[in-house]
Amino acid sequence: MTTTDGDTASVSIQDMSKISGLSEATLRYYEKIGLIGPVPRDESSGHRRYGGHAVERIEALGCLRATGMSVQDMRDYLRFLDGNGDGGDGNATRMRELFERNVSRIQEEIERMHVRRRYLELKAQLWSARERGDAEGENRIVPEVARAREGLR
Repeated sequence: MTTTDGDTASVSIQDMSKISGLSEATLRYYEKIGLIGPVPRDESSGHRRYGGHAVERIEALGCLRATGMSVQDMRDYLRFLDGNGDGGDGNATRMRELFERNVSRIQEEIERMHVRRRYLELKAQLWSARERGDAEGENRIVPEVARAREGLR
């Protein structure tokens, strides 16, 4: 949303929610905890109006939130963007480490999801064998289900 002079027009909280993928409650929470600076209010209605800088910042937060990044990691990232880091290569190193840590977290989540999926697949096969009256097939699957169950713990 840009005006004719190139500035980003102010955006309502409803539109900001649609743009960013963050709920209105999350936007209010992020403002409350300081991830988003104080949001100006429309003088006549008192409703929040997000300007260009806030829109860009919130879009970035929406992407980070979609990855499951923690609020603390988002704070660290925003501190870097705002130039409040230690300057120089130290920031680049810290940002690389932050994102690598989150890649590792997601990889671990993917691995846990694979284990869960495997367990569910085996349970479906078990019930399919039972449905068919295939006692031999059911007996073959039971130990696999037990191994998969151990992986869930």
